[in-house]
Amino acid sequence: MIPRPDNPLIAALDVSSIEQAESLAEQLAPHVGMLKVGLELSWACGPDAVRRIARHGPVFVDAKLHDIPTTVERAAANIARLGVSMLDVHALGGSAMMGAALAGAERGASESGAVAPLVVAVTVLSSQAGEDLASPASLAFEAKAAGLQGVVVSGDDVRDVRDACGDEFCLIVPGIRPAGSNGDDQVRVLTPAAAVEKGADYLVVGRPITGASDPVGVARSMLREIR
Repeated sequence: MIPRPDNPLIAALDVSSIEQAESLAEQLAPHVGMLKVGLELSWACGPDAVRRIARHGPVFVDAKLHDIPTTVERAAANIARLGVSMLDVHALGGSAMMGAALAGAERGASESGAVAPLVVAVTVLSSQAGEDLASPASLAFEAKAAGLQGVVVSGDDVRDVRDACGDEFCLIVPGIRPAGSNGDDQVRVLTPAAAVEKGADYLVVGRPITGASDPVGVARSMLREIR
């Protein structure tokens, strides 16, 4: 993986209030490896949400870009100009689109003097399951061939993807839940320890942390489980 994280937790700030998001970011930044800005927050507050969250720690923009290559290239460039650490696209957009996202991110970072972010691809959403879905391993292999540095993949598919793409490929696993909790709307969930054991590099955790009465306590508990 490039680079292997010291702290694998990504806190998903999936809220609609920038004030709430910043409060969570301020509390959690010392205890997680990255802060995720997804569709809910970015559509509520626009690019300024990324700028404000980035004051507290590294940001993963969960943009899930999926459009024609030219549009994705320009969007990725604009995201990279914000100085983010990671952004994602949908692998189902195909090789040309994924390659365009990578080129756009590199261009945007270069033009703004920022470090180029990791560009990763979403394989199959963790809210989905079934035999009719595309193979996460094949989508991941296509993403790697397009030059992307990793994929977002269900914990159940980590080993298959690792076998297909090798040890240097970054695997980000969503749907992480503490032992004993329910899965909310996630179909495929894992505990932090189980995900790391399977080979996950980053763990995306949302409501179990952000919806807790003690978000820092939950984050620290999860870290103890995997260290």
